[in-house]
Amino acid sequence: MKIVSTNIGARKVIDWKGTIVTTGIFKFPVDTPVFLDTQEVQGDEISDRENHGGMLQAIYGYSEKHYDFFKPLYPNLEWQFGMFGENLTLDDLEETTIHSGDTFKVGGAVLEATVQRDPCYKLGVRFNDMKIVKQFWNTTFCGVYFKVLQTGTVAVGDVFIQIKSCPENPTIADLYAARRVDKSE
Repeated sequence: MKIVSTNIGARKVIDWKGTIVTTGIFKFPVDTPVFLDTQEVQGDEISDRENHGGMLQAIYGYSEKHYDFFKPLYPNLEWQFGMFGENLTLDDLEETTIHSGDTFKVGGAVLEATVQRDPCYKLGVRFNDMKIVKQFWNTTFCGVYFKVLQTGTVAVGDVFIQIKSCPENPTIADLYAARRVDKSE
């Protein structure tokens, strides 16, 4: 896995169908390295700290390959990396092979895969279409949250080098599938 884009967002307040929404999901690529801190990417807005950021969800990674699935469904959007709210867009992040606890050295940081990303209505706000939330749930393309074990700077081109494997733990896709079942009950 290699970083193809580093993305940050600013606080954005929008009127979503009569409701004022504050969000940090509108992320955009930056040309400079980013610092991965223990609770967040420095300079990135996290508006909902109850569900994002913190020790277990400090960094959100998403696969460039997953964009190929969603782009045809939303041909009129102006696509750019960061569309799914990810901090790091990776060339080939595969949720079905990454286990919770797997650990990676990337740039100056060390990251541990923790949990899946569960989509909420703000993804629909970002896409200006709530259908994306159900479409997202109906895939294994949830992305991966990472815990920062060692803070450090990362940049486009940095490669994830696996330094610990935890095959005894569930994959991120397994965790996501279990949450999908919980949501349908």
